[in-house]
Amino acid sequence: MTALLMVSNGHGEQAIAARIAQELGVLRPNVSCDHLALVGDFALPSSMREVGPRAAMPSGGLIAMLNLRNILADLRSGLIGITLEQVRLLRSLHRRYAAVVAVGDIYALGMSLLVGAPTCFVGTAKSVYVAPYGPCERQVLRRARYVFVRDSATAQRLEQQRVPALAPGNVIADLYTDDDSRVQAAVNGFAPTLALFPGSRESAYEHARALTATVRELARRQPSIGGVLSLAPGLQATRFASVLASDGWQVRSGTDAPVAFELIDPSTHAVRIRAWQGSLGSLLARATLVVGQAGTANEAAAAAGVPVVALVSPGESKSAWYRRRQRGLLDGALLMLPDDRATTSAQIGALLADPAQRERMGRIGRERMGPPGGASAIARYLAAMLEEAS
Repeated sequence: MTALLMVSNGHGEQAIAARIAQELGVLRPNVSCDHLALVGDFALPSSMREVGPRAAMPSGGLIAMLNLRNILADLRSGLIGITLEQVRLLRSLHRRYAAVVAVGDIYALGMSLLVGAPTCFVGTAKSVYVAPYGPCERQVLRRARYVFVRDSATAQRLEQQRVPALAPGNVIADLYTDDDSRVQAAVNGFAPTLALFPGSRESAYEHARALTATVRELARRQPSIGGVLSLAPGLQATRFASVLASDGWQVRSGTDAPVAFELIDPSTHAVRIRAWQGSLGSLLARATLVVGQAGTANEAAAAAGVPVVALVSPGESKSAWYRRRQRGLLDGALLMLPDDRATTSAQIGALLADPAQRERMGRIGRERMGPPGGASAIARYLAAMLEEAS
């Protein structure tokens, strides 16, 4: 049995690693995939086996751009200790793995190189559209056996800078393509349906307040509208329910397993929101619009051709860079709106009434994200590399 190590630094990155591992398992059933999560403490898919220490951090991994508040919160929660444990582990793994695949950013690649095995890099965030790889990052990239980036323009730029790079497809476009018919229980009676993505980090509970309040405001003008709140793995449905109950929602337990609970507007006695713990793909196939504070899930929606709206609060200036970067990646597929209930609901209402604009946003999203197939293409490169090494 050939062993491969996946190293990721985020919930979306883990999902990408799992999808590549799944495709590799089809091509090379004799390959076992282990996984080290540098960031977060998420449930693992069956295509990978957990190894090494991991821990959830308050920032959820968002410590770029010198976000001192997040850095200090993570340091207080043991960031240095868990990082040193991971470094010791990776250095001890020499000769255990035939290859290592880093999924995420240069930090993930740098950590993966500590193993001393042939290392491949799957870059998930950086792009010439918004944040090109810098000189120091390119030095690290040159140490990877393969560098896979998210778009052809980025690969071409890196080639010009003497970094061999490939763009076989954006794996995010492969995520959440499955369909679960049970989602019908979550969307019944809603016309249109808004998919609500609060994200997978600790901030998701607070984000859910703004997202559900937006739907409640929209329903004053359009009573048939409804929202499906997607709960990421690792987050607690009971905590979401408690937070939203404090906002005046009446909470009722769900009747079907993937529907965790329903939110009823006491003023109208109408079910306005359902919480969904199932497949994201099945929800995207039925959503008219996504209102999301997520990272990978927002991009997966764009890949599926679903227009995306993101809310930006005045008090989120320190993390607004992340949303601006996502806007750069998705271009016109993402509409950024201020987290102001009246203004936002009016603009979302206008978008819902404009099918031509939604079609344009969907087309841009598909173009920016690219078609599915990246996971299988990367898996073929990995399979060939492992075949050569055996």
